[in-house]
Amino acid sequence: MAENIIDVLYSRQPGLSATERKIAAVILADPGKTVNMTISELAQAAAVSDASVSRFCRTLGLAGFHELKIELAKVAEDKDSYYRRVDPNDLEKSLQGIAQNKVAEITGTLSRTPATTVRRILQALQTASMVQVIAAGGTFPVAADAVYKFNQLGILAVANQSWETAIGQTMNLPKQAVMLVISNSGETRNLLKQMAVAKDQGVPVIAITNRADSPIGLQADLHLITAVRQQILQSEYFFSRVAAMSAVEALFLLLLAQNKPYLDHIKQHEALVAATKL
Repeated sequence: MAENIIDVLYSRQPGLSATERKIAAVILADPGKTVNMTISELAQAAAVSDASVSRFCRTLGLAGFHELKIELAKVAEDKDSYYRRVDPNDLEKSLQGIAQNKVAEITGTLSRTPATTVRRILQALQTASMVQVIAAGGTFPVAADAVYKFNQLGILAVANQSWETAIGQTMNLPKQAVMLVISNSGETRNLLKQMAVAKDQGVPVIAITNRADSPIGLQADLHLITAVRQQILQSEYFFSRVAAMSAVEALFLLLLAQNKPYLDHIKQHEALVAATKL
């Protein structure tokens, strides 16, 4: 398994059964402790059967419990990989935990995608005649941020929160256009349909998701994988935009560093909007 097992556990959370989420919660609470457990001890701690633990390992693509322990041993000493739950009775501890979660999200996101893939993504964006950024629901603010940043650089970019309007835009993408799809789960049906329209027109697709094996990630031409560490309660996970926005910010900064005219374009934009500020 090439991926960090902690990243795998977090990214697979939405698709896990209730029983599997119990097992994941025990592991993520203290991976180092799990390394020293027997399969029966883990099952007991999660209040599930031994067979459920074995099935859980197979769900993660592992041969069995022994391989799970090997993967956990690789990261057991990295305390920043573990989640910190929010405790409403201890605000100071909660704020520290949230800060640690966000640092882990950013660090994990910026280290998960190979440099060769990032280089190809940058090349695609630099040579695109236009970039359409698509997202759904709570992820759309990330798409809007990407559109703002790309246009500041001088890369024409569009997005629309209405899927009906957005897919109409996809149907009219010009030659050499690029699609950037941003999805936390990587399995939104409308986005997959929109990607198919783009591909039929020969438009390359770049995806930003937090699952290497997500349907959107697998169908994209290039895939940037984020890391998520947002957990509130024992078994409740909530969407976090920080990882996806960090990925967009990284692309923005790398593009800016590679091309001086981009900086000139930003200065021109800032000069034009300066009159609107007090």
